[in-house]
Amino acid sequence: MRVLCDVHLPYRLVNQLRERGIDATHVNRILDGSATKDAAVAAFADANGMILITKDSDFRDSHFLSGTPVRLIRVTLGNLSNNALLAFFDEHWDTLVQVLVDSPRDVELGSAGITVFETSA
Repeated sequence: MRVLCDVHLPYRLVNQLRERGIDATHVNRILDGSATKDAAVAAFADANGMILITKDSDFRDSHFLSGTPVRLIRVTLGNLSNNALLAFFDEHWDTLVQVLVDSPRDVELGSAGITVFETSA
């Protein structure tokens, strides 16, 4: 499994995912770093078979309107500490993997837990 963490997510999330054996990269390490446009981020994720993790609702819109990024986790937890964010991912990671392995989907990770939105390929 490959994951791309968007610019507003901490590098510590990348490190946590790597500790789980996930091939994780931060947007700041690809293309134009934090200046990379959303369309290029989504295209990079799709071209490299990655799940995009973001807080940006624009990616959700793009997912439903144009099918990119194909696999998306959108964090809708609001402002919380990095430690709380990491704990939330740790608690829900196995479920996230099950729902995102191969299917094009939008998954929201929010205060109520995980919400899966089925989409077509």
